[in-house]
Amino acid sequence: MNRVVHAACPHDCPDACGVLITIEDGRATKIQGDPAHPVTRGFLCAKVAKYLDRVYSPGRVLYPMRRVVSKGPCGADTPVRAAFEQITWDEALDEITQKFKRIIAEFGAESILPYSYGGTLGALNGASMDRRFFHRVGASQLERSICSSAGEEGIKSVLGVKLGTEPEQFAHSRYIIAWGANIHGNNVHLWPFIEEARRKGAKLVVIDPYRTRTAKCADWYLPINPGTDAALALGLMHVIIHENLYDADYIARYAVGFDDLKARVQEYPPEKVAGWTGIAASDIRKLAREYATQHPAVIRVNYGIQRSERGGMAMRAVTMLPCLIGSWKELGGGLQLSLSGAFGLNRAGLEMPELMQRALGRPARTVNMVQLGSALNTLNDPPVKALFVYNSNPAAVCPNHNDVIRGLKRTDLFTVVHEQFLTDTTDYADLVLPATTFFEHKDLQTAYGHYYVQVSNQAMEPLGECRSNVDVFRALAERMGFEDECFRESVDSMIDRALDSPNPWLKGITRGRLERENHIRLNFSTNQVGAAAPGRGPQQARVSPAGVVGRPAERSSAENASPFLPFAQGNFLTPSGKAEFYSEGLKPRGLDPVVAFTPPEESRHGAKAAGFPLELLARKADNHLNSSFANVPAVRELEPMLGQLEMHAADARPRGIHDGDPVRAFNPRGEIVLKARVNGSVPPGVVAARLDWARFSPGARNINVLTSEKLTDMGNAATFYSVCVEVELFRP
Repeated sequence: MNRVVHAACPHDCPDACGVLITIEDGRATKIQGDPAHPVTRGFLCAKVAKYLDRVYSPGRVLYPMRRVVSKGPCGADTPVRAAFEQITWDEALDEITQKFKRIIAEFGAESILPYSYGGTLGALNGASMDRRFFHRVGASQLERSICSSAGEEGIKSVLGVKLGTEPEQFAHSRYIIAWGANIHGNNVHLWPFIEEARRKGAKLVVIDPYRTRTAKCADWYLPINPGTDAALALGLMHVIIHENLYDADYIARYAVGFDDLKARVQEYPPEKVAGWTGIAASDIRKLAREYATQHPAVIRVNYGIQRSERGGMAMRAVTMLPCLIGSWKELGGGLQLSLSGAFGLNRAGLEMPELMQRALGRPARTVNMVQLGSALNTLNDPPVKALFVYNSNPAAVCPNHNDVIRGLKRTDLFTVVHEQFLTDTTDYADLVLPATTFFEHKDLQTAYGHYYVQVSNQAMEPLGECRSNVDVFRALAERMGFEDECFRESVDSMIDRALDSPNPWLKGITRGRLERENHIRLNFSTNQVGAAAPGRGPQQARVSPAGVVGRPAERSSAENASPFLPFAQGNFLTPSGKAEFYSEGLKPRGLDPVVAFTPPEESRHGAKAAGFPLELLARKADNHLNSSFANVPAVRELEPMLGQLEMHAADARPRGIHDGDPVRAFNPRGEIVLKARVNGSVPPGVVAARLDWARFSPGARNINVLTSEKLTDMGNAATFYSVCVEVELFRP
C-alpha cells in the first residue's frame, strides 16, 4: 500500500525540517519537505534531500557484529566488515550484560562510561531510555559540552535563558548581521526570510574569519581574526555609547550594570580593537553606527564564535548589543543563537536521574566528553573499563585525536558502538549494534532554530535487525535484571510524559494534536515560562497578524498568533529580572562580572604562539553534520575541499607553497598531510581545513590531531578554534 508519512529531520541543525516520506509497498521511495511547515516551507538541504541514499546504503549496519581481529582500521585491501562476524541480538545483549556485571563487580559502576551527543536531536532517541539505563547502572555521567555549552552559558549570563528572534521575523529586519553564522551553508531555511528582507532594502553584513557561502552573498563582508569576537563587540559598544546611539530608556527600564559597562568599553577604542581583530577602525565605527541606527537590526550569531578559549565571554559580549540599542522591542530586531530554551519538555521525567541514587546512593562522577583522550588514558579512580557509544563518532569528532585513538586501542577497554554505519569509532569497537534511521522509529522533535514542536512518525519497518536507541536500552535494562517500571514504558507514553511539563508554552500541545496537525507553534498566549515568576515572562508583539511572513490562507490558528518578542518589555530570566551588563553570578567562577577580552593563549596574540604562527580553523564541512553524511558518496561529491588546507597567498609564498602542493600541518599534538589550496578564503595568518572521517585521510587521521582538550571559559566546551600550527611543504 502507498502512503505519505510526516516525519521531522532530527539531525543536529537548527531547522528541524518537516519531512514527508512516501512509502510504496513498505519501501521509502521519496523524501520531500513538508510545504505546510511555516519555517522550513517544503524544501530540504542538499544532504537530507539525498536521504534515501543513506537509508538504503549498502554500508548500513543491519545486524549485531563482534570483532574478530585486533582493534584498528583495516588495511587498504581489507573490507571493513572483515573485522567482524555477525551474531544474534541475544548473543550481543548477553555479552554486554556479562561484561558490565563483571566490570561493576571488579572496578565499580563508574568504570562504565556512556558517550553520546547530537547524532539525533529527537527527544526520545537523544536522551530518554539511555539516560534511565545508565543512571540505574550507576555509570559515570557524561558532560555533553563539545558543541554549544559555552555559547549557551554566555547568552544566559545576559538574558537568563536561551530565547531569541524567531526566523519569520528576519523578513522584517532592515539590518542583519550574520556573526560566525554560515546561514547559507548550515541554516538554509533562514535564508529565504533574509532574502525577503533584502528585497525590501535590508543590508546583510557577515563577520567571519572564513569566506563562507554566506559571506560570498553578503552586502558587506568583514573577515575577523579567530577568537577576537569579544574585542569587536566591545569596540562596537565603545562607539555606540560614546556617540549616544544606545537606547537609554530601554536600558533604564530593563537592564542593570550600564555604568559598569560604560566604564569598561572605554578600554576598547576601535584603534586598539583593530589590532586584535584585523578589522579597520573605520569599519568598526561604520558597523557600530549602522547597526545602532538602522531599525530594526538583528544578529544571527552561531556557535563558531564560542569555539575559542574565551568563547563564553565572546557570546556574552555579542548578546549585550541588542540590549544596548533596545532592538528586542522591535519586530525583526534582537538576536538569535538558540531558541531551544522555549520548549521546556519534561526532561527529568524522560531521563529519571533519581535512578542514580538507587544505584550508588549519591551522584556519579562526571567525565567531560571533550577530554575523552585523557579519560581513557589517565583516569584511574576508577579507570574507564567500558565505553558505550551511540549518537556520536568520537574517533572523528573529538579533539586531541591521537590520544583518543590511543585510548580506544586499549585491549582492556570493552567498547560497544550502536551505529547506522561502520565509522571511525567502530574501527575500535568490540561489538557493533545496528541502529535505526529516523525513517524507522517514532519520536518527538523540538528545534533550536524555530518555535515549532513536531511528531516524527515511523515511516517503515527497521531494515535488517536495526533497533532504536529506546529499544536497545530497554532490552539491556531487562537483561541486567532491572525491574523498574520505567524500562517498560512505551514510546507513546514517553512522548506524553515529555509534553507533561509545567512550561505554560506547552499548554494544549498533546501527542494527539501533534499526530493530527504534524507541527504546532508553542503557545505564547501566556506571558510566563518555566520557572519565571508571574508577570516576568516574555511577551508577544502588539502587531497585526497580517504582518507575519507566510501564506495567510494556509496558516493554522497557532501560526496566526502574534509574533513573539521575548524581551520587548524586559522580562529577562536572570536573577535580577533584567538584562545583566553586570552579572554577580560570574564572580565566584573567576570571570569578569562585566565583560572583557583576553586573547586566547593559543593564538597569534597569546602566550603559546612561539614557533606556530598560523591559527587553524578546524571547520565543519557545509554538507555534513559534524561527521554524519561523510560516508555517503552523493554527499561527499558536494565537498570538493575535503583533504585540503586553505591558505592565504601571504602565508603560502614565504613557505614556498603553491596551490595543489602537499603540505604538512603540525603542532606539538600531531601532524597531518593535506593538499594546499591557496585561495584567499581565510585572512593572512589563518589556515582552514574541514572535518572528515579519519579513514578517508592518509594515515587514518583527521584534522583533530591538531586540536586540544583545553576547555572554554564558560560551559567547559571545546576550543576547536584556539589552535596554532605551522605549515611546510611535505617531502615524503
